Amino acid sequence: MRSWQAPDLPALTVTGPSVVLHDTARGDRTTLAPAAGESAGLYVCGITPYDATHLGHANTYIAFDLLNRAWRSAGHPVRYVQNVTDVDDPLLERAERVGVDWVELAERETQLFRTDMEALRVLPPDEYVGAVESIPLVIELLQRLDAAGALYTVESDVYFSVSADPAFGRESNYDRNTMLRLFGERGGDPDRPGKKDPLDCVVWRGEREGEPSWPSPFGPGRPGWHIECAAIALTHLGTTFDVQAGGSDLIFPHHEMCAGHVQVDTGEPFARAYAHAGMVGYDGQKMSKSLGNLVFVSALRNSDIDPMAIRLSLLRHHYRSDWEWTDDQLWAALDTLADWRRALALGAGAPAAPVVTEVLAALADDLDAPRATAAIDAWVAATLGTQGLADTSDPHAAATLLPVLDAALGIKV
Repeated sequence: MRSWQAPDLPALTVTGPSVVLHDTARGDRTTLAPAAGESAGLYVCGITPYDATHLGHANTYIAFDLLNRAWRSAGHPVRYVQNVTDVDDPLLERAERVGVDWVELAERETQLFRTDMEALRVLPPDEYVGAVESIPLVIELLQRLDAAGALYTVESDVYFSVSADPAFGRESNYDRNTMLRLFGERGGDPDRPGKKDPLDCVVWRGEREGEPSWPSPFGPGRPGWHIECAAIALTHLGTTFDVQAGGSDLIFPHHEMCAGHVQVDTGEPFARAYAHAGMVGYDGQKMSKSLGNLVFVSALRNSDIDPMAIRLSLLRHHYRSDWEWTDDQLWAALDTLADWRRALALGAGAPAAPVVTEVLAALADDLDAPRATAAIDAWVAATLGTQGLADTSDPHAAATLLPVLDAALGIKV
């Protein structure tokens, strides 16, 4: 599957600090500095393409776009992989409900997602892999897990035994009751008769009438969601890459199960760190298709809203925080961008070198975009406050700041 077009990324004349990120598994911060000559490995779980791209999606992908950029600012090449779950129950249900072929729906929504990511200047993954095209990878991984004794069958469905992974639970650190509750709420089937453990998850869903299926040694069917990401990450990033990332609603069961599959297969940790973006609410609740409270990036763009204002609205919130979207935030971001552009158009301004240092340090410090944007705000206020004075402090201030705004924050002004 093709990715989207990469924006031009300005080369910086300064090097940012090593990146420190909050690791969900440790419950603490960890430094992510790949060895010299090695790429940083990043896997961000992609969309199920039936409701792209709402602001909850955008919040997650912009958050980890900052990680990609912070690594690059620190001098590290990055290998970035993302999936597209282009066959899954929610997609099939939506296609049936609206009377559209599921393949057509998936292709349409995936293309809309690509267009939105380009508009928001999100760096594309090096490997953008659909669930359907990853089926051979999934089957190979399932065969190895089966040989390890980690799989069993209930009717036509194949399950993974979470007890096969001695490290199961160490990614989320949730207690069993919390796991059971979240498993049931997030697509699991804890009450299904015949399972060895209520937390065991489907890795190969046997063929159902009217649903797409593919041949396999386990019978016709299709992959489970967790095994899809595990197989793609393992194939394209290898064992123990740097960060698996996604929204905080993926901590359990999705990321826990992905880790379990690979750890049973390889005997190695899945990722060195796990990072999670907070949830974006609207009208008092998390944005979700079922509640009908989604704000779409494409709808804002079609209303002639500057995509950079959308991006800046999201950057005003720390990536790990839960927060609620309001239109007022967007209008404020539009006003802020206008001030930034007015100040940068002057060319000269307040000293820029300390601002560059602060922006790069903030983003290396657990992707603290609010701190970084506050530094730009302070420079703009100082520059506009001295407008018209004969003696400017830094005649090349704008030329110094513009590449950093683009390369580090992804804001093209």
